[in-house]
Amino acid sequence: MTTMNISLPEALKAFVDTEVSQGGYGTSSEYIRELIRKDQNGKSLRRLLLDGARSEPLGQFDAAYFDGLRRMIKSQAP
Repeated sequence: MTTMNISLPEALKAFVDTEVSQGGYGTSSEYIRELIRKDQNGKSLRRLLLDGARSEPLGQFDAAYFDGLRRMIKSQAP
């Protein structure tokens, strides 16, 4: 693991300290790592959604289609 030093205004540092103490994080580094992971996941999701929006439709997605999905999921439930 490498180290990165960042400078924050006092108000942001106080916010991070509060999030660490109330959010179950052990350190401010854990909190910042979690924020970065969430940002990465959000960007990945956005990319997937945009790819899907640009793709050609594969078929009809009506009530019967979603009823079939629900049945399939219920049949796989433990």
